[in-house]
Formats: sequence, C-alpha cells, structure tokens
Amino acid sequence: MPIPQRRIGRDGPRTGVLSLGSWHTYDRMDFREAVSLLRTAVDAGITLFDVGVYGLPGGPPVFTDVLFSAMVRAAGLRRDDYLLSAKLWLEGYPEHSLRAQLENAFFRAGVSHADLVILGDLRRADTDLHALVTDLAELHDAGLIGQWGVNNWSASAIKAVHGFAAADGVPGPAIAQLKYSVARRSIPDGAPFASVFGLGVSLQASDVFEGGILLGKGGRQVGRDPGDVRQRIADSAEDLAKVAAGVGATPAQLCLAFTLTHPANTTTLFGATSVRQLEDNLKAVALVEQVGAAELRALVELFWADRDAVDPEGP
Repeated sequence: MPIPQRRIGRDGPRTGVLSLGSWHTYDRMDFREAVSLLRTAVDAGITLFDVGVYGLPGGPPVFTDVLFSAMVRAAGLRRDDYLLSAKLWLEGYPEHSLRAQLENAFFRAGVSHADLVILGDLRRADTDLHALVTDLAELHDAGLIGQWGVNNWSASAIKAVHGFAAADGVPGPAIAQLKYSVARRSIPDGAPFASVFGLGVSLQASDVFEGGILLGKGGRQVGRDPGDVRQRIADSAEDLAKVAAGVGATPAQLCLAFTLTHPANTTTLFGATSVRQLEDNLKAVALVEQVGAAELRALVELFWADRDAVDPEGP
C-alpha cells in the first residue's frame, strides 16, 4: 500500500509522509540504480523530492539536480507525478535576486516551476524579511513557485514573515524544515515552535540520521552541530541499534518512525543510495502502527542528546 499522505501547510498539496533528498546522493550512485530508486519511491507514495544544490565556492562541481532531471525522464515520470522542492540561498540576497537563482535551478533541473521552495539559513541580521515575503509573493503570482518554507529559522523569524504575509494578503510560510531526530528534539518539540505550528506552518523533519552517525556510520559531509552534542550522538549509536532490534527494526527504521510521531510533521526528508535501502526505510511507516506513537517516543527518550543544550526558540 502507498504510504500515508499529509498536507503541506494549511492549503498546500498532499504528499507522502516520507520524502527523498539528495545531498550529493545521486552524484555517488549508479545511474540505473538511481532511476530504479526514483520509480520505486513514486510507486510507494513518495512524491516530494528535494534537489537543492549544496555546492561550495572552490569545491568540486555537483550535479545532483541535473542528474535528477535525467532520472525523471528515464523513469518515465510526468511533471505532475511528483513535487519538486528547490532551495533558495539567502547569503547573496538582495544583491542577487531570488528569481535569477530560481531560474538557474530550473534550468539545471529541467523544470519550469517548483512546487515548494525552501529558504536557506537566515545568517544575515540585516535581511529585510518584509521584502523577502514580497519577492516570494511575486514568484508565486508568476507561477514559478507553489508553497514556500524555511530551513532552520528561529520561531520568532518565522512568526515575523507570517505576520508580514498575513498583513499583505499574500502566501506565508507553509513549512519549516528543521533538524529533528531521536537525538535533536529540543527545537521542534519546544514551546516556541508549538506556537509556529499553531499558525498552520507544518514540519519537515530533516537530518534524521545525523549524517549516518546515528546509524553507526561516518565519513559523510555532516551539517552544523547546534549544542555541540555530536559526540554524544555518536556514542549512543550502539545502544540505539539494540533498542531498534528489540522491536524488530533497524536503527534507520526506528529513527524515521520517531519523526512520524510529531503531530505537525508533514513529511520526513532522508536520502537513500539503493532501492533496497529505500524499501527497508519504507517499513518505518508500519513500525509506528506496530509499536504505537507514545510507546515509540518513550523507547527513544534516553537518546535525546540536545535536551537543555540548545534554545528551543531556534537559531
């Protein structure tokens, strides 16, 4: 059976409770396997794909979004068979327009619109949030984007853009992409974000495996470490595997299943490098039903590494 579907924000499209991202993942895969992965995902009800480019100036070129466009063609997918999530980076804004960045992303991915755009980290204190909302409304009116959301913003910043949008009568933030895992819970589970979710902004759980560290793996590029708890997370991997085995699951299935218990979570974003890995991870959906949401959350309580280590308000 296809996985359950949930709505993005209050009035966005419905999408599977699991979604696929590629932080250089497709760059590392055999192309035929990548095409099979995409086809298997869509057939299982995964419809949202995040293909943001995470290249660094001076670093090696990345082609994950270009490869995605070829994968779509080879898998025989139509544009309305899937939802595309694109990233918009704010480090060069407003000197470099969002529209120019978006058009380049579309050129690389072989599409004419994004169903969802996620604004990257808000690193500059002088960013004009009202102007940002206005620019996004223009992109929406031009048919270039559907919904928009933010990545690892503070609760107060999300409330600010929501307020500007409501006052102007234009679309506001629909989703917040946040680090959320058995180890990093303080921000999405905290009171400040409970009020954000009360506005109709939904959650997209991301970095659920801590770059593989929660699964006892290493060697991959990993994101920031709020609260400086990564070593504590690494040290917990062996015990996490034992708890997972106790309920007949893999550590990955347990990690994914936990995120699905958050009441505001629309979809959980993860990466997979093979069809077999994807099929195993899909079993996380059944694990929630098998164990029960409350029982599952209790099972992983001891792995909450960032409790009292980060401000629940967020970055």
